[in-house]
Amino acid sequence: MITPARLVLASGNAGKLREFAQLLGPLGCQVFPQSDFAVSEVEESGLTFVENALLKAREASRVSGLPALADDSGLEVDALEGAPGIYSARYAGEPKSDARNNAKLLEALAEVPEGARDARYWCVLVYLRHPEDPVPLIVQRSWEGQILAHRRGEGGFGYDPLFWLPDQGMSAAELSAAEKNRLSHRGRALQALVEPFRRVGGSL
Repeated sequence: MITPARLVLASGNAGKLREFAQLLGPLGCQVFPQSDFAVSEVEESGLTFVENALLKAREASRVSGLPALADDSGLEVDALEGAPGIYSARYAGEPKSDARNNAKLLEALAEVPEGARDARYWCVLVYLRHPEDPVPLIVQRSWEGQILAHRRGEGGFGYDPLFWLPDQGMSAAELSAAEKNRLSHRGRALQALVEPFRRVGGSL
């Protein structure tokens, strides 16, 4: 499946755009934000990450006329029965705010000891060649960690300052961009997505 070296990212998140551009740039792929084509944000009415990613990718591809890449991702906390899950970006309500989301998460875990705060990021990526693509490429990957009691680090976005990585001895917000792209749920999902293209000598 050989596709054009231009695609639209079905997201208005500046952090995600930066990460995807860093990951796809070496493949010779230009990533355009959906705002370049006046794509409106769709209602994320799905009950799963996969459903929401498909909704976003279809709309971005329909309006832009380009292949589309959409990601739906979020944080799953065991002590909160999987919350905030698909509502991660709007956990504290509208307008979306990383600071308020982090504050609400800390409040929800106030009585949970740090040793019982296992969590994971999930990322589902959907790639559509066109809006009616009957065989979208779909991959999903997770990133295991724990939730801290206090923020650490200034990098990343979302819940990164609270997402502790025991193997690294630091939070996701303390990783370099290159390390985060290598280790993260989003970075590994994207690597899995582009692997079929590498094997056949094509480009995304």
